Amino acid sequence: MSASELSELSGDECLWLLASVTVGRGGLSIGALPVVLPVNFGLLDEDIIFRTVEGTKFHAAAAGAVVAFEADSYEPDGTSGWSVVVQGRSTLVVDPSELGRVQKLKVEPWAVDGAADRVVRISTTVVSGRRLSRTQ
Repeated sequence: MSASELSELSGDECLWLLASVTVGRGGLSIGALPVVLPVNFGLLDEDIIFRTVEGTKFHAAAAGAVVAFEADSYEPDGTSGWSVVVQGRSTLVVDPSELGRVQKLKVEPWAVDGAADRVVRISTTVVSGRRLSRTQ
């Protein structure tokens, strides 16, 4: 029989773990229905940054929607892993100096071959995370 331990992560641990991966999932509401979309992302001043094309994520950001974001990592055998969830307001990055800082992150868009010319920022208003450890 295996024993499992689930532990809460501190805010600093959550941000450190977010910085260790490049793919996460953004959650938003479209037509009053929840949608979760994968994105490549980076951190800028502790906020989530990703590139997109005009469309679903772009319109949610332009409207200043409150969204969720999740990233995780786990061992394929299920012995350990972590998950971090961010909740905050999404905005478009349009300031030229901020866009210059975003360029230095080298965040590639998920699947649109360089056509993603919009940048979305999700504030890390609420950050929480958990780590799972399991012994076999």
